[in-house]
Amino acid sequence: MTGAETLNAALEPRPTFRGPLGNQRPRLVVHFGPDPWLLLGVAALVGLGAIMVFNVSYFHGQEMGDAMHFFRKHVTSIVLGIVVAAVTSRIPSERLRQVAYPLLAVAVVLLIAVLIPGLGVKRSGAQRWFSLGLLSFQPTEVAKFAVVLYLAASLVRKGERVRNFKFGVLPHCVVVGLVAGLSLLEPDFGTAALVTGLLAMMLYVGGARLLHLALLGSVALPALVWVVVMEPYRLARVMTFLDYTKDPQGMGFQLLQSLISFGSGGVSGVGLGQSEQKMFFLPAAHTDFIFSVIGEEFGLVGAGLVVALFVVVGARGLRIAARHPDPFASLLAFGTTVLIVLQGALNIGVVLGCLPTKGLALPFISYGGSAMMIVLAEVGMLLALAREAG
Repeated sequence: MTGAETLNAALEPRPTFRGPLGNQRPRLVVHFGPDPWLLLGVAALVGLGAIMVFNVSYFHGQEMGDAMHFFRKHVTSIVLGIVVAAVTSRIPSERLRQVAYPLLAVAVVLLIAVLIPGLGVKRSGAQRWFSLGLLSFQPTEVAKFAVVLYLAASLVRKGERVRNFKFGVLPHCVVVGLVAGLSLLEPDFGTAALVTGLLAMMLYVGGARLLHLALLGSVALPALVWVVVMEPYRLARVMTFLDYTKDPQGMGFQLLQSLISFGSGGVSGVGLGQSEQKMFFLPAAHTDFIFSVIGEEFGLVGAGLVVALFVVVGARGLRIAARHPDPFASLLAFGTTVLIVLQGALNIGVVLGCLPTKGLALPFISYGGSAMMIVLAEVGMLLALAREAG
């Protein structure tokens, strides 16, 4: 063999496989599921959340004698959430339709059970949790999704009757009102407001008449004012929201510290791990107000990136809703997407002082057990619907 022949033989592409796969070249295949942008957006938010929970909760854990206490529980909830998401990503929409009413009944029973002394765990004046050893469980997290699933199934089943107030609107208001009322007893005003907002949006998309929705709004507004006025601490929160500088060491302390965090961060932030507000100045820094620390350490750029990721999740969810041919699955995808994005928007609004303070976690990012598992389960369900939509 000449030198040229040897060189050509060396440069000739050789097949990696023998036998039936002979003459085939290997191909790198990366498959991110039926909706890669949704999956990547959620993965980015969850990854950032894990970093921030470790970063923010380290000092609080040291106080308890275990610096990794909160981070370990958070990672456990992520792992369990991924397992649950893998299961829900394989559940067909028809099976979800079948469990809509049973799941709602279970959610109502859990909301009642958590109020029973000895069953529910009370923290900071609110009785919202069941203790499950390493993790805690909030029945309101199940109730939120149960409301979405119920509304999707019921609105589609009623069809054109949804335009009738007595048969199409009022029954949904009664059911969601029950869930909201039980949430207020815990008390959990944030969940009550969230499911009420979900009711209005899903009724609108489901075909309810605007006149009926306006009528509901005229009734809901006085009810909202009554709920706020009847509880002194809620009224105090609203007054503090209007002017937090009147009580900077009391009710206005948390919002003031949150705004200091954002002001300190500027455009590019002070750097990962360099936040000063997380060191016992900002209450609930690893839960409800973790977005404040993101703003301080990563600045406007980092906070804007978080918002952009939620926009991606919202856009992909609405795309699934628009593409799915089945009305139930379409409405379910819409409601689930609104549930995730609306909760994120409410949390960010509270942290920035645009809304009165309320206890709502930032999805995918805030420390939490049941909240993380449920929201990942919802993402798995969206992926299942995306696979059906094609």
